[in-house]
Amino acid sequence: MTDHSPGPRRAPGELLRRLRLRHPTDPVTHVERVPARAGEPVGWPGWAPEELRAAFARRGVTAPWRHQAEAAELAYAGRHVVVATGTASGKSLAYQLPALSTLLADPRATVLYLAPTKALAADQLRAVAGLELDGVRPATYDGDTPRAEREWIRRHSRFVLTNPDMLHHGILPGHAHWSGFLRRLAYVVVDECHTYRGVFGSHVAHVLRRLRRQCARFGRTPVFLLASATSGDPATAAGRLTGLPVTAITEDTSPRGGVTFALWEPPLLPPSDSSVDADLVQVRRSALRETADLLADSVVEGVRTLAFVRSRRGAEVVAANARRALDEAVPGLGERVAAYRAGYLREERRELERALLHGDLLGLASTNALELGVDLVGLDAVLICGWPGTRASLWQQAGRAGRSGDEALAVLVARDDPFDTYLVHHPEALFGRPVEATVLDPANPYVLAPQLACAAHESPLTPADLDLFGEGAKEAVDSLVEAGALRQRPTGWYWRHRERPEIDLRGEGGTPVCVVEESTGRLLGTVDGGSAHFLLHTGAVYLHQGVSYVVDSLDLADGCALVHAEEPDWSTHARDVTSLSVVSVRSYVDAGPVGLFLGEVDVTSQVVSYQRRRIATGEVIDTRPLDLPARELRTVAVWFTLSPQSLTAAGVEAADVPGALHAAEHAAIGLLPLMATCDRWDIGGLSTALHPDTEAPTVFVYDGHPGGAGFAERAYGTAAAWLRATRDAIAECGCETGCPSCVQSPKCGNGNNPLAKAEAVKVLDVVLANLPTVGGEAAVAGPEAVAGLEAGAGLEAVAGLEAGAGLEAGAGLEAGAGPEAGAGPEAGAGPEAGAGPEAGAGPEAGAGPEAGAGPEAGAGPEAGAGPEAGAGPEAGGSEAGGSGRGETLPRQGDRVTRPAQAAGGPPA
Repeated sequence: MTDHSPGPRRAPGELLRRLRLRHPTDPVTHVERVPARAGEPVGWPGWAPEELRAAFARRGVTAPWRHQAEAAELAYAGRHVVVATGTASGKSLAYQLPALSTLLADPRATVLYLAPTKALAADQLRAVAGLELDGVRPATYDGDTPRAEREWIRRHSRFVLTNPDMLHHGILPGHAHWSGFLRRLAYVVVDECHTYRGVFGSHVAHVLRRLRRQCARFGRTPVFLLASATSGDPATAAGRLTGLPVTAITEDTSPRGGVTFALWEPPLLPPSDSSVDADLVQVRRSALRETADLLADSVVEGVRTLAFVRSRRGAEVVAANARRALDEAVPGLGERVAAYRAGYLREERRELERALLHGDLLGLASTNALELGVDLVGLDAVLICGWPGTRASLWQQAGRAGRSGDEALAVLVARDDPFDTYLVHHPEALFGRPVEATVLDPANPYVLAPQLACAAHESPLTPADLDLFGEGAKEAVDSLVEAGALRQRPTGWYWRHRERPEIDLRGEGGTPVCVVEESTGRLLGTVDGGSAHFLLHTGAVYLHQGVSYVVDSLDLADGCALVHAEEPDWSTHARDVTSLSVVSVRSYVDAGPVGLFLGEVDVTSQVVSYQRRRIATGEVIDTRPLDLPARELRTVAVWFTLSPQSLTAAGVEAADVPGALHAAEHAAIGLLPLMATCDRWDIGGLSTALHPDTEAPTVFVYDGHPGGAGFAERAYGTAAAWLRATRDAIAECGCETGCPSCVQSPKCGNGNNPLAKAEAVKVLDVVLANLPTVGGEAAVAGPEAVAGLEAGAGLEAVAGLEAGAGLEAGAGLEAGAGPEAGAGPEAGAGPEAGAGPEAGAGPEAGAGPEAGAGPEAGAGPEAGAGPEAGAGPEAGGSEAGGSGRGETLPRQGDRVTRPAQAAGGPPA
């Protein structure tokens, strides 16, 4: 019998020391020690039933921590409250205590629990059911719930666990069938509420308002109990999400084991002998390969480890490489490592969760699907492959280890990316800094109008309802009337169509596409509709639990991709084209030769081809055309222009202008997360030597979400600081001609060409030298264009184009990957989709996709490293983002002969 056991378990600190010694040069740039903390217990509230106290005692909870008791007291007294404390601080008990006490005291009361992922809802179901309280009857109601059980849950469950998607698609449209539950609703628990940010958060804010509206029709006003990771100004964010005054509990009084937090920069690879420019090219080892090796080393040392990877494909690659390394060391040990990501079937997800909880698995490579509050007791170490997008998300992921109070190890493995490189060499930007505030905008017209259409479909809108939905509601209703979606009558506004409005809450771009093995008819998993163009096009390589499949056909109308098992020696990389046009200008700064603008833009993207590349060498085998529909996005952008004369005076030759702008664009996108709660996957960009709408050299940076998500506005408001940090990051980098640490993008589908590093510094010097003359920040220097809701604006969800569609995730190489990428590119797959369409009977029938396991906390949608729009000889290039999607490639047509053409513009 083969012994698959690892070696003796190492303490996390000892493990870090051993890992560092295995490298000739120390890859650790900084070690932060987070000290242990003692807890502050208090007595149970007097109103807590003895039955509930005994149930908690059986689980080992003999008394609540002070912050738990304070939150519970407020909620039991009827106050809306948000608990914003650290990972493993016991937020669950803070809302379970008042909710379950009320259910035990009032046999008719009900509780609705909302989680952003199915895994978290399943975990909470285990916790509540484990208390074994008579009469509570907890049950999950989501896309995985068998149809036969749904009627029983509606009639008998008093603690229903679901997600915003099912609330939107199933419960609210079928409110008549839920009337008994809603008229007795005492509490609404919104768990991990910091995940509801950006456009997704804005949608969820209105879903909660629609829930409040239906409860009010039954004379009920439930108390909202929210739980959040530590965040900036949680009371304001929770109030914006619910539309109610919310009290925040922010002091964490729970005990915590110490954490050793290391910043890890992968070593430089030796230059290739075959490269002519080998002495100029500095390429770091892939973060994916480095994380895979660290995961394997941790498992060999007996340390239970969870590796967070940004993309679905990346999680598969890390798990596959770690398994391979372990089997080479100890045959069979690779079985103790697995991948966990979106798109798996329900049975696979639950089995992986069980195996991790019971110790059958020692290592797991996961997307941020497991970042949220799933109770992973016993983990010793967490590896974070690349900056997860926010400090809140970073600490959430790091907090997955050491939950039982033991010492823990967290390692941030930097990608070869400007922002990651900046962070590992500037630890002060991470440690001792407050976490970001949650940003959402319920007044976004692209969100508000479709949500009002949904509300009108559920029951006619009244003038009183407009106050509930807030600023801009009357204008949005008027636009819906003008567009023919609503009819105004003396009693209110009525929905005019038989079919329901369709809204994509998570910006996934449509119904999930099922991946089916053609020879057997077996369902392998799902991919969200927006990502299918990139990940499931004909000829694409699709990875599932370490097994490679090649796509034979993609039917977008039927939502099905047929695949066959194959282990090719090549990977696939989708390429697309993009164009951008200015719609309107909201505000601008006239700074002489420099202009800074904020306004609406239209971005059009279409996947047109894909490359096949050798896995071992990265060699391009061929490029094959594709025929897929274009996707359109109206969003908000910030852009700056420069006069050609100012560039000439700064020493930037005309031939270097495209490369200079392209390099500045890449670095600006990489550094914007310093200023805004986003990462580069939430935003896109485009640069051109002469844009037809601006008639000047221009760099655009735009939000990758319909209607915008507030990132461009933040960039505009902090333009001087943002661009100063960008300029310094480029200038301080030690490379000669540009590298992934400064101006190269990990997603550039055009091979990061052209790029002109030194000239990019000159471009930014020109901008910064002029912006401070008007105060350095974005002040209105002229008439502000009207940016109100135009007739029909925001009606994409009503008229066919689903709001939140965004752009697609790509399949580009992970930064600096090359041959180190192992099993292929780090490709994104968008937000974690659920188990397919929500096929409920009765009111839920045809409800559309029930995602249920959606975008991961803080980092925005689970994004991949899509192909970035590169730059032609004349245009600088384009880095496109959308709904956490990848980046796109502008058209190449006639750039040399028509320098006035915009990057990505149509050929003449």
